[in-house]
Amino acid sequence: MSQGYAIELYFDPALENQVLKAWNVLARRQISTHLIEIESRPHITLYSSSFAEPTKLESIVKNFASKQEPLSLSLSAIGGLPNDNNVLFLAPTPSLSLLQFHSQLYDALKKEGIEITEDYRPDSWIPYCAVAQDVPKARIGEAFCVLRDLKLPVTGYAMDIGLVEFSPVRELFSFVLGNSVEG
Repeated sequence: MSQGYAIELYFDPALENQVLKAWNVLARRQISTHLIEIESRPHITLYSSSFAEPTKLESIVKNFASKQEPLSLSLSAIGGLPNDNNVLFLAPTPSLSLLQFHSQLYDALKKEGIEITEDYRPDSWIPYCAVAQDVPKARIGEAFCVLRDLKLPVTGYAMDIGLVEFSPVRELFSFVLGNSVEG
């Protein structure tokens, strides 16, 4: 049974591979394999909900994606979320273009009556790309040291936007930014 749905922003292959390197280093050190196990893909979550109507979201996201262009990204910092999931992440530089992109998606969803939780509203959204989840508390310091060894910033582009159901992660659809053809 589905735990939820998320609209995710996906990267170009080179940037995605940089994130996968971090996942693999943490997995080899047996710090965290969760994202690999649930078959996730490197991304920035733009919206998440425990309930969603995928067909309604598909038309909204398809229309939204067709009006956007690939988005320049720079993953420039490491961080952690203050919750029980012990998530560690790479944070993109919060550029005006990234914040506007998210805000425009929020407006498109809201216009169609989609309820958006506080975490994904423009004034409280924290953009991040998870690199580890469920890290044992005793190994968080070690995980940060591993991540500090990455050559940051890593730069690239957000190229696609899609909807997934989780967990495990199953992509329901995705669209190339600036193109109304399904990805």
